[in-house]
Amino acid sequence: MSNEKVPFLDLVTVHRGLQDEFVDVLKTALGTAGFIGGPMVQGFEQDFAQFCESRICVGLGSGTDALRFALIAAGIRSVDIVVTVPNTFIATTEAISQAGAHPDFVDIDERTYNMDPGKLRQYLEKDCTWDAGAKRAFHKRSGNPVTAVVPVHLYGQMADMDPILDLAAQYNLKVIEDACQAHGAEYFSKKENRWRKAGSMGHAAAFSFYPGKNLGALGEAGAMTTGDEQLAQTCRLLRDHGQSKKYFHDIEGYNGRLDAIQAGFLRAKLRHLKKWNGQRREIAKRYNQLFAGAEGGVTLPHEPESSRSVYHLYVLRVADRVQLQKQLDEAGIGTGIHYPIALHLTKAYEGLGFRAGDFPVAERAVSQILSLPLFPDLTSRQQDRVVAAVLKSVAVTSGSSG
Repeated sequence: MSNEKVPFLDLVTVHRGLQDEFVDVLKTALGTAGFIGGPMVQGFEQDFAQFCESRICVGLGSGTDALRFALIAAGIRSVDIVVTVPNTFIATTEAISQAGAHPDFVDIDERTYNMDPGKLRQYLEKDCTWDAGAKRAFHKRSGNPVTAVVPVHLYGQMADMDPILDLAAQYNLKVIEDACQAHGAEYFSKKENRWRKAGSMGHAAAFSFYPGKNLGALGEAGAMTTGDEQLAQTCRLLRDHGQSKKYFHDIEGYNGRLDAIQAGFLRAKLRHLKKWNGQRREIAKRYNQLFAGAEGGVTLPHEPESSRSVYHLYVLRVADRVQLQKQLDEAGIGTGIHYPIALHLTKAYEGLGFRAGDFPVAERAVSQILSLPLFPDLTSRQQDRVVAAVLKSVAVTSGSSG
């Protein structure tokens, strides 16, 4: 078998065939001096809203901006608690904190790694009290109102949204989807008896277009989707220093605009996203088939019948991740860990007072997960190499511990 290196991610090959389209974008920007806002941003916003089956898209400077602005625009206040999960990138909780609110956590589903609706219900019923007059749940320990929930559609797969939305309706919570890894992912809503796209189910949703995403810019970029025109208009103000028109500031805002050139690149790539997502699904399916004969030691990604994942990442779970990653690295195979530390145990959140054992499912998962190479141009030969190396390492590890 070839000893060629297998990168974790290939951002060169996928862009090589799009160079002419990218050059056209640059020529348009240079020819019009339209670098901020304008037709390229508006065109992308229209196309991406349509792709997400959402009414409105607001282009922004990053996924973090998208989530922060969505929370602010949804009316989240400085005393509020926003509930999310501990196994996500810190941008999720940064956005909550930077919106002035307090992040809190519920544990995850053991198989999907997404928010466990049962744990959310338990949190609202046992850790909170309901004030009928205020129509709010108040956290027993802090006394602060719980006003929003941020389900994270992790690794390209949507959270179990029906029960989350039911709880949100019951407890008067805003639902802001963190869809930064889920461009094009779908969820079958039994309640509506139809498939729904990521970014179309909550009050608003945040997307990141960091270069490694399924739809990645050639730099920093993000977007917020919503069906609420007032929320969208507030996000438009927030992204541009609160300006309703130049030098007329309705509110104090931020600099969170989407560059026109990045919008043009994204619009060009968006035309290929459905195909690329299909390729990712096929590669994930082939990984599953190649690993099917393995005798234990490897837990594969779980995709419920209600989900159509777009496999932003293909994440295995193994007992000895350190050894496996080391041996794959020695074999020239790139890997990643998304994410190695549950957020409630990071130094940044020491002040929140959480301890090891507070969210055992998430803590267990983050110590065992490993992301394998997955990108649209991954070849069958490269996949074969990856799987053979994983199985060899797991077999050795299992044998030495037996």
